[in-house]
Amino acid sequence: MKSVQIISTGLSLPSRAVTNDDLAAIEDTNDEWIVKRTGIRERRFTEGKESANSLALRAAERALKKSGIDRKKIGLVIVATLSGDYSTPSVASQLQQALGLDKDIPYFDINAACSGFPYAIETARSFLYANPERPYALVTGVEELSKLLDMTDRSTNILFGDGAGAVVIRLVEGSYASVLGAQSSLAINCMGAKSDSSYIRMDGKEVFRFAVRILPHMINTTLEKAGMTCDQIDWFVCHQANKRIIDHVVRAMKLPGEKFYCNIDRIGNTSGASIPICIAEMEEKGLLHSGEKLLLLGFGSGLTWGSCIVSYR
Repeated sequence: MKSVQIISTGLSLPSRAVTNDDLAAIEDTNDEWIVKRTGIRERRFTEGKESANSLALRAAERALKKSGIDRKKIGLVIVATLSGDYSTPSVASQLQQALGLDKDIPYFDINAACSGFPYAIETARSFLYANPERPYALVTGVEELSKLLDMTDRSTNILFGDGAGAVVIRLVEGSYASVLGAQSSLAINCMGAKSDSSYIRMDGKEVFRFAVRILPHMINTTLEKAGMTCDQIDWFVCHQANKRIIDHVVRAMKLPGEKFYCNIDRIGNTSGASIPICIAEMEEKGLLHSGEKLLLLGFGSGLTWGSCIVSYR
């Protein structure tokens, strides 16, 4: 079976850190209240000339440079995002010229919100399988959610942040499985032209109930499809929505908490960018070792979910 292997990563975070105390200065909240409910202490917001496109470019450039591969061997570029600079052209297509990549390969964005990165990995796997002549794909997750926040709504503005992570992947022989799905609900999480707001709106309690139900389902179903057990997974890399969600699932499933990488305290919820940001940080910290298996778990807006098993080079 063809599995996905990560060969390099790239990370890009905005320069501006926004602490809970910064938010407390403009609304009725405080650090203790936010940390208790979310685990978040600070998040990053873009400023000046920073944007979703510039974050994506920086992360992608770093991943490509670290990979050491000939860029002509890149056969696909996918970006997971709901907050690109433009509705069109896509973030992915704008990376083409900036990165000096060939024009005659697919470039497109995927919007599956907080599940976007597993969706993008599964899509890239299918494309690479069909085009072995160009065996590498560049997959990036980027969000600039700060521009979509109502700063008077503390149910959302305490949660979200900006950032980008990127990986270069290839196909190898090995165990693989993915689980993708959706249970759409406009009442739980909605924004856009047909909604009552252009800002992010969310029913946090309902999202929490959904997440603690769907995460065990994804873990069990993905492992069953791959013919693997929890002991064979070296890292569970979850979408960073809320520290309480991850802690709840670790306790309920009696899983080793040290296998769950978490950076939400410093980064906040970056939707489709959160999983690749985690992976890039893990590589930078020397936590990843050759041959290790990572179970990627996305869940959230929509309500969508997506998981897949990848290996590290």
